[in-house]
Amino acid sequence: MLYVTQTALELGFLYALVAMALFVSYRILDIADLTTDGCFVLGAAVSVTCAAAGHPVLGIPAAMIAGSAAGFITAFLQTRLGVPSILAGIVTNTGLYTVNLMAMGWSSNVSLLKQATVFTMFRDTGIGGGWYKVILAAFVTVLMGLLVLAFLRTRLGLSVRATGDNRDMVRASSINPTFTITVGLCLANALTALSGAMVGQYQKTIDINGGTGIVVIGLACLIIGETVLGRRTVTKGVIAVIVGSVIYRMIYAIVLYTKVVPVDCLKLLTAVIVGLAIAAPSIKDWVLFQRRKATAGRKGGR
Repeated sequence: MLYVTQTALELGFLYALVAMALFVSYRILDIADLTTDGCFVLGAAVSVTCAAAGHPVLGIPAAMIAGSAAGFITAFLQTRLGVPSILAGIVTNTGLYTVNLMAMGWSSNVSLLKQATVFTMFRDTGIGGGWYKVILAAFVTVLMGLLVLAFLRTRLGLSVRATGDNRDMVRASSINPTFTITVGLCLANALTALSGAMVGQYQKTIDINGGTGIVVIGLACLIIGETVLGRRTVTKGVIAVIVGSVIYRMIYAIVLYTKVVPVDCLKLLTAVIVGLAIAAPSIKDWVLFQRRKATAGRKGGR
């Protein structure tokens, strides 16, 4: 059970970066960015390829730069060419399939056999003992969370937040919404690529289809966290995505450990968890409404 908990924490922190990216694009900018699936694989492909060449540390910033470039393409299609946000993400995501194959040397999968990764390098320092992966994953995620919070409190960050609230007001205030949207999407996709980069070196392998469904899982983590902690402030929102990701992975790991659901039904399990997570706010509101109705009925009877 300890191993299951440890693995759930590792993956929870690593995938929290995807939920953080969706927090920026979906909650802050109010844009449904579907670049996430392809951008996750892009980050993993760049990171694993760099690690295979003997540069695991370099692979992390390189992946983030590649992710920012993908976000820029999506923003360009949306702001300059007038493509709707959902279609812009789909177009970029489709094009990234070929780009990812190129980054992987035209191979559908790449593995790291005896090459060093950022995890093995951190293990060699002796910090954390058997929990070194959890410590490194938590450090990267918390650090990025603090940097995102610091950015969102700057003048540019406040402009990005205002763009998501009311673009017309931002435009009337002499702020260019095209620029702020581009900055926000570049940041969001850089976080997604960072998650892919860390997961790729964590698993020591990457598959061209490894990002399928990542956007749905990230959204589920985001909503789980917001259901537990709420989203009244930006700080609480960033904390919520981390908590939600860990909770999601814990649920997933416990179900697998107890073998309540066969391994062949993992996709169905994921769909059920995601569906319940997304429907949780509505279910919560319905329960509260039924309680108020029952209370009003008892008072009316008296």
